[in-house]
Amino acid sequence: MSLEKILSITGKPGLYELKSQTRSGFLAESLLDGKRISVSTRHNVSLLSEIAIYTLTEEVPLREVFSKIAEKENGGEAISHKSSKDELEEYFFGVLPDYDEDRVYASDIKKVVQWYNLLLKSGITDFSEPEEEGEEKEKSELAKPREDKIKTNHNTPDTKFSAPKASSAKKGGTGKSTVARKK
Repeated sequence: MSLEKILSITGKPGLYELKSQTRSGFLAESLLDGKRISVSTRHNVSLLSEIAIYTLTEEVPLREVFSKIAEKENGGEAISHKSSKDELEEYFFGVLPDYDEDRVYASDIKKVVQWYNLLLKSGITDFSEPEEEGEEKEKSELAKPREDKIKTNHNTPDTKFSAPKASSAKKGGTGKSTVARKK
């Protein structure tokens, strides 16, 4: 499973796996206890694949941070998220030495470490970039003009409005001219 289906929901502990979509939101399953919950559109939800960590030069995607933690720990568990602020910051500095200390708080580091350990316990250890072969093919198809979808009507004038039509008084018309708008 990839990080594209793993969610963080504000106000709810842990992480959730996206299961299905409903009319008013979606169903998610907790990675902590396996309970399913209904999440409405009122909740603030973040996909882990969309989260990044600030560094002094750029923003590093969370998947890369998780990969660096896994590399540092040889695929094992990281330190406890309940460690002291200084221990967490020192550990994170070992993982991502150029993280921006002014914008990445101890609480953020705590979440990252907690999420990594939770994903590891849930058996989610593949933090590599997903294959986007289908998207690239789709983009190249969009770049090509599709002749079967391009239709021109050679009988219509190039202007937005057609010439005014006069109504006939014999047919019960008012005698005023009207302008037919072209759709």
